[in-house]
Amino acid sequence: MAEIIPLWALWWVWMAAALLLAMVEIVLPGFLFLGFAIGAALVGLILIAAPLPFGLPVLLALFAALSLIAWAVLRRLFSFRHGQVRRVHDDVNDG
Repeated sequence: MAEIIPLWALWWVWMAAALLLAMVEIVLPGFLFLGFAIGAALVGLILIAAPLPFGLPVLLALFAALSLIAWAVLRRLFSFRHGQVRRVHDDVNDG
């Protein structure tokens, strides 16, 4: 008899979720969904590398931790420096 694997324990489900979240990031930019996409992709890679029977609470905690780390790294890489302000001097409608 074949063993039934829960949907959340399949690596390709996490990779599909990462792809979906990355597409949402393209539509709604702001580096919010990109952190979640990276977290889901990393969970998928962990499931590929170590196909152990992780439970849903463990996978969700891992996803949350990796997403938070990814978001913090993205914020550090792409944010304005402290005190730096973006000023627009020329308007596209001025002409």
